[in-house]
Amino acid sequence: MSEWFSVQQIDDATYVISENKHWEETHCYLLIGKQRSLLFDTGLGVANIKEVVDSLNDLPVTVVTSHVHWDHIGGHRYFSDIAVHEAETAWLNGAFPLPLSAVKANLLREPCDFPPEFQSAQVQIFQGCPTRILQDDAVFELGGRSVQVIHTPGHSPGHICLYEAERQYLYSGDLIYAGTLYAFYPSTDPLLFHQSVKRVSQLAVRRVFPAHHSLMITKDLIAEIDWAFDSLARTGQLKHGCGCFAFEHFSIKL
Repeated sequence: MSEWFSVQQIDDATYVISENKHWEETHCYLLIGKQRSLLFDTGLGVANIKEVVDSLNDLPVTVVTSHVHWDHIGGHRYFSDIAVHEAETAWLNGAFPLPLSAVKANLLREPCDFPPEFQSAQVQIFQGCPTRILQDDAVFELGGRSVQVIHTPGHSPGHICLYEAERQYLYSGDLIYAGTLYAFYPSTDPLLFHQSVKRVSQLAVRRVFPAHHSLMITKDLIAEIDWAFDSLARTGQLKHGCGCFAFEHFSIKL
C-alpha cells in the first residue's frame, strides 16, 4: 500500500483517507455497512486509493462523487461503481470544465514529495459513465447504515454533501472547511453557495468531515461560515469579482 496516503479511524466503521503531503490536503471517506461500503470521493489520483480501501474493507464499494473537480475524481479510474449528481453527469462523461493543462498546473502548483509511481506526464482527467445518477435526498442503504445525499450547489452545480442522521455526521465536501472557500469560478454561484450553507446549518450535526485541510473542525464552523455569507450579502458583496474576504478560520473568494 502506498505511503502517500494516511488513514485515520473515525469510528468502528468509518475511515478518513488523506493526502496530506499535497497542498490540497484532500480527504476521502470510507463508510462501511453490513452489506456494502461507500467511498466519498477518490482524491488526486496520484496513487492507487483502491489498495487502501481494500485493506480496510472486503465489501462491494460504491464511489460517491462530492463534485466533479479534478482533486475529487482522480482515483475514480480504480472503481467500477460510481455515483454523481445529475447536474454534473456531463462533466464526468466528456465535458470536464477545465483543460488538462490547468489540471496539471494545479496539481503541480507547489513542491511535493509525490509517490514513486507517479508520473506527471501520464496525468489524465478521469472521464467515464456513472452507474448511478443522484438527485437531492437520495439515500444509500449500506446495510444497517443509511446515508443521505444533500444537494448543495454553489461551489459547483452538482456539489453534494452526505449526511448520516443516526451518527449526526456531515461529510461536507468543499462546502465547509477551514481554508479558502472558492466561489469565484464561472461555474460557481455565490448565492447558491450561501443557500447551501444555510441548508446544512439546519441539520442536527455532531461532527463535520471536510474534503480539505484540517480535520480538527467543529460544527460551529457551519454557523461561522453562514454568518460570513450573511454579512457579505447584506453589504452587496456576495457576487463574483468582489475579491477574497478573510475571517477567523476561513476565507471566501468571490
